[in-house]
Amino acid sequence: MSKKYFGTDGIRGAINSKYINGDMFFKFGLASGTYFKSQKKLKQTAIIAKDTRLSGYTLEPALVSGLASAGMHVYTLGPLPTNGLAMLTKEMKANMGIMITASHNPHHDNGLKLFGPDGMKLSDKIEKKIESLIDKNISKNLSKPEKLGRVKRLETGTKKYIKILKKNFNKEFNLRGLRIVIDCANGAGYKAGPELLKSLGAKVISIGVKPNGLNINKNCGSTFPNKIKSAVKKYKAHMGISLDGDADRVIMCDENSNIIDGDQIIAALADRWKNKKMLKGGVVGTSMSNYGLENYFKSNGIKFIRANVGDRYVKEKMQKNNYNLGGEQSGHIILGKFATTGDGLLVALEALFALRKGKKASEFFKKFKKTPQLLQNIEVKDKSIINKASIKKSIKIAEKLIKGQGRILVRKSGTESKIRVMVESENKALLYRCISIIKREIK
Repeated sequence: MSKKYFGTDGIRGAINSKYINGDMFFKFGLASGTYFKSQKKLKQTAIIAKDTRLSGYTLEPALVSGLASAGMHVYTLGPLPTNGLAMLTKEMKANMGIMITASHNPHHDNGLKLFGPDGMKLSDKIEKKIESLIDKNISKNLSKPEKLGRVKRLETGTKKYIKILKKNFNKEFNLRGLRIVIDCANGAGYKAGPELLKSLGAKVISIGVKPNGLNINKNCGSTFPNKIKSAVKKYKAHMGISLDGDADRVIMCDENSNIIDGDQIIAALADRWKNKKMLKGGVVGTSMSNYGLENYFKSNGIKFIRANVGDRYVKEKMQKNNYNLGGEQSGHIILGKFATTGDGLLVALEALFALRKGKKASEFFKKFKKTPQLLQNIEVKDKSIINKASIKKSIKIAEKLIKGQGRILVRKSGTESKIRVMVESENKALLYRCISIIKREIK
């Protein structure tokens, strides 16, 4: 049975739409609080963080009200990166953590991501159990007056998160002598990112650190890498770091202003970890990972498997195969040795740690030549159109054309009303021809 509310990465949509409104967030809080309250061994506590969207001020109180009504005690942390929430959920031994965010989406969207007491994103099985509680009679899950949860604001979330990040590296590690540009996308990492780098001694040029509730991800951050590219060139920086709205993604830039995507970061870290005997098993990518990355791993004796798109599915496959490195081209990268979910700042630190002895970013990240890849996001009213016979036929025609010269992937977005069409091939004419065949039929 498919899920009603949860998508690839939590719940997401336009603010004040069918599911993203105060009424529904009260129900989400009540349902998730009721489920986790039944886990008797835990402390009956939930912690909430958010990004910088204006709508967070309307959704957070509703979510808190639902949790407290279920009898859960709630700590609110304010703006904090998603993995900061995951880390603190585990450290504080809370039943659950909830991140109010729509990640890389524009300000008019919002949503939430749920984490269990282990700091892991919830499985499909648990999400379905919570969904079954959402649609039940509300009064059955309401606590008696004396059993209501208490709510407290915790002001030290950013400091605690930075402390946990720095614990993963030796005490001598510093960034003195490095000039680093960081673009925080006017999002959840706008405090933690610059503070972390400055605390390690770097000269930091910060952009995207003036959120106004409406400018999150707007012409900045990991989905707009030209901003970091220009800034690295202007300030003659050694490296650029570009986060998304909830800072679980990172795209980087070397000293020559070349953009480094998630696949290139994964290749560099896998190579380093293999040489240091830190790589466990192999690497998990996704169906979107570049074909050139797969060939690079094959030629270097590194095992590589693909998961469905979504860092939750990457993590599940990492656990199943006992791998400790995985991620997505978009910059969602999971360092299984240190974290349970994607963390842009942690990944950036791991790369900077490798560069601490004077190695240039352009040398560290230059591992493979990317196969040309074209991605088209096509807006649709109903994503089930992907199952239409005429569209399936167009995909088969395109696959027959490209056979032996590349690959095609057509999938529904897990969070938006879009069909994503991706084609890879060294033959660019063929690449454009195949994508137009499919796109024309969908439109």
